[in-house]
Amino acid sequence: MAAEGGALRVTFGGETATFALGAAAEKWARALATTKSRLDKLGVAPGLVVSVVGVEDASFRDELRARIGAFTEGTPAGGSEILFYGAHVAADLERLAALKGALAPAGALWVIRPKGGPAITEAQVMAAGKKAGLVDVKVASFSPTHSALKFVIPVAARGGAPKRR
Repeated sequence: MAAEGGALRVTFGGETATFALGAAAEKWARALATTKSRLDKLGVAPGLVVSVVGVEDASFRDELRARIGAFTEGTPAGGSEILFYGAHVAADLERLAALKGALAPAGALWVIRPKGGPAITEAQVMAAGKKAGLVDVKVASFSPTHSALKFVIPVAARGGAPKRR
């Protein structure tokens, strides 16, 4: 991949495509060359109050420890700025309303679910979040086997709370 003279050239599988992007070509080349880590995609930054409930991915917990140090596991910390919840079957979604209560007003609840199986679908997760009074704002790949859906408390329901860091 290279940007030169306002053109972005991308080579893949022996074929090259050229895109005339003008001044934006270099910006696109940098963006395409930069790979965000899983924690970057999920918004995890040092200093945040993070809770993990039911997420069985040991490598994820190791990544969290390396990035932020301590975090709460099992019972979520009150005022969690990010709460990761592992939902394995549709019945696990009944807990979303209770988990919402552990969030900071501008916090995020990520529901981690298995990809592609009938045990729990994206539509079920979205419907459960809405029923719990949350709005879905993002979907991300969590791992080769799991997907993550991000929910937040609607701005109008936050009571003028400060924005999340």
